[in-house]
Amino acid sequence: MCCCCCPPAISALFCLWVKSGFSKGSVAGALTFFPPEPSFYKFQRLSKNGELLPDYNDDDDDDDENGQSNASISEENAKQQQLEEVLDDEDERYDSRHGQSKADKDKKSKDVDKAVTGEHPLTSPRFTSKSMTTGIKPTPQKKKEKKKKPQKEMSDYEDQQSVNPMVALTEKSARLRHLAKIKNARDARDVAKGISYQLEVDPRLQTPKMPRFSGTIEAVKIGPQPKTKNYIAAVLYRLKPERITKNTKTIIYSHGNATDIGAMNLMQCLLAKGLKANILMYDYSGYGASGGVPLEANTYRDIKLVYQWVVDNVVQSESQIIVYGQSVGSGPSCYICNKRPNVGGLILHSPFMSGMRVLTPSRVLACLDIFPNIDRIKNVQCKVMVIHGALDEEVDIGHGYALHQAVPPRLRAEPWWVPDRGHNDITEGSGKLNEYIRRLKTFTDGLDS
Repeated sequence: MCCCCCPPAISALFCLWVKSGFSKGSVAGALTFFPPEPSFYKFQRLSKNGELLPDYNDDDDDDDENGQSNASISEENAKQQQLEEVLDDEDERYDSRHGQSKADKDKKSKDVDKAVTGEHPLTSPRFTSKSMTTGIKPTPQKKKEKKKKPQKEMSDYEDQQSVNPMVALTEKSARLRHLAKIKNARDARDVAKGISYQLEVDPRLQTPKMPRFSGTIEAVKIGPQPKTKNYIAAVLYRLKPERITKNTKTIIYSHGNATDIGAMNLMQCLLAKGLKANILMYDYSGYGASGGVPLEANTYRDIKLVYQWVVDNVVQSESQIIVYGQSVGSGPSCYICNKRPNVGGLILHSPFMSGMRVLTPSRVLACLDIFPNIDRIKNVQCKVMVIHGALDEEVDIGHGYALHQAVPPRLRAEPWWVPDRGHNDITEGSGKLNEYIRRLKTFTDGLDS
């Protein structure tokens, strides 16, 4: 490959791949994940008696990381052993059917786990922090004034501009992993103490016309994930018991990139009310109140954990589950539907064929590709609906067309090609929002026929 003949972004990615020891995960981290900072919500901690508890103090970081008692969480880990076996057995059965050996899988997992996250100077302009959001536009929060610090203690972004990118990449990875250990220890300690949570959305997102959801909004931490020990923050918008029937669906919603549970709260209330369905919204590892770091491999672990929790705690049958993936969320959504053949349905909102194909149609760097949706969609066993805006400049509508065509003909639901909308604004305006709800309702109701 001649770097001088390639676009600058592709050349930079190739150099990143080589310098990182041929780690595909490093490229994935540089391109893909942009958790909102700060997040648009928090999980307010509650005691067993329902009393509000103070937030953790950052000054306690070292104690949180080093003071975790294995004995205090041994009972919770034992409870998760059965879940771990269920998930691992499911993986082994799937991989054996598709000719992937355990050695190949372990090697791939190790490569992916080398990834780092966040915005980086090598990031493609197509994957900026404006990409893959919800369309919600909160008022920017004013930063508190701080005392001037020496030049070396300036922002991470400025540091990255002035030092070798590989150094910045390594340092950021170490920092994120350090924070992940702290958060995992805190979550484990909360579980041992019987702490529960309630959702508190950023006041910037509160509006006088917020829809009232008549059901319950339950904030939960799902986990720990057997391998990473992460706990995943999730919110269940559950209908009242008297409104639930044998045909009631539960939607597992994997959101777009630079957003989180808080920013998506309004839309989930509208979906639950309009579709008369339960909605389970969760944050990927490293987003919001979820532990861990955002990696491609972790998004797969996250959705497996969340899916199994829904099976165990919400639905009577997997056929009642609909998986919804928006933008980057199409990756874990196609993955889980490939793994769970009994899922009821799949909705792909502004999806992509694969991560690298968003940057370039060339397959020269196919070895670096992530989220191979175009390959996985061919093997799903449920009805699939694709939604895509014709004016999408982040992920061209050609991705949506290709995914729709790749679905087995008998499983193709009517797509929605939105002529006057882009990547993040498909539901903007009352007219489009009503049409969006109507089309989704037609799809969900049709699954029972």
